[in-house]
Amino acid sequence: MKGLILSGGKGTRLYPLTYTSAKQLIPVANKPVLFRVIEAIRDAGIEDIGIVVGDTAPEIKAAAGDGKRWGVRITYLQQDKPLGLAHAVKIAREFLGNERFVMFLGDNVIQGGISPLIRQFAQSEHNSQIVLKRVAEPQHYGVAELENGRIIRLVEKPREPKSDLALVGVYMFDHTIFEAVDAIAPSWRGELEITDAIQWLVTHGRRVYPYVHEGWWIDTGKPIDMLAANSLVLDELEPRVEGHVDTDSRLEGKVIVEKGAEIINSRVRGPAIIGETTRIVNSYVGPFTSIYHHVVVQDSELEHCIVLEHSKIIDIPHRLEDSLIGRHAEITRSPIKPKAYKLTLGDHSRVGIL
Repeated sequence: MKGLILSGGKGTRLYPLTYTSAKQLIPVANKPVLFRVIEAIRDAGIEDIGIVVGDTAPEIKAAAGDGKRWGVRITYLQQDKPLGLAHAVKIAREFLGNERFVMFLGDNVIQGGISPLIRQFAQSEHNSQIVLKRVAEPQHYGVAELENGRIIRLVEKPREPKSDLALVGVYMFDHTIFEAVDAIAPSWRGELEITDAIQWLVTHGRRVYPYVHEGWWIDTGKPIDMLAANSLVLDELEPRVEGHVDTDSRLEGKVIVEKGAEIINSRVRGPAIIGETTRIVNSYVGPFTSIYHHVVVQDSELEHCIVLEHSKIIDIPHRLEDSLIGRHAEITRSPIKPKAYKLTLGDHSRVGIL
């Protein structure tokens, strides 16, 4: 089998972070989401992976390279315009050949990986296998309707969903999917929808197997989703200390301190991860917080946050919570009077003032 990762979206719901960075490279528990997807496919025994890229192709290629660090081979497939998931399958046809393949959205995180699903599909005669998850607001997703355990209908973002089973962005196909994507027409959005292609398979008697995932799944398309995914992944990590923690500091619960990191006169409550060469000084880091590499947190408190690399949080009088802080950001308290809030914010920024 081969793997196909879709990594071409612009990530508009994550502005302003994604003005300057591909959304798939934002880290969850200090590892970019795209890297987690690559590892999930590799762990399922697949070594040949195609990544569909768009406007952020140079950044994706620079980060993932040729795949050797994971023991896989990566081929990049350029999608000039975001014309839909089924269109991505179309442009990958030469790479995929007639082999069965798994298609995985590059901004999704799923509990437990996909190895059992791949084994199940490889040993079956199914033409397709799709992963479904019960969700609270199915109108935001592709939705599957089942009858006696079989798919009878798929609808993309229905106004009035007849099911709460959403497609979670993990699909398995054989070569019959190419016949389907050639047969469908663009939707009202001007895209070739993968739900329409799968519906074509169902309508034409192909064997499409629905797998209902019981674990958690997060689409990391919005800041609140990134924080939720971060919390879930952190809670599954094993604690370890590879950096320096001085005798005046205290680690509580599941805490990872990566190499080169320093914890000085501070308290860190897990689950939390402190990245390489990061310094936590006279501070409190609360649960469900990921701090990436080369960050300085001094005389401050934060909880339930993601802080990206090369940022500084210094001398903040109130605790930061539920925040996603980008690269090279600086949050400091100015001694200059008169006292006032002084902000330089990019488009679509959001700040809560106490």
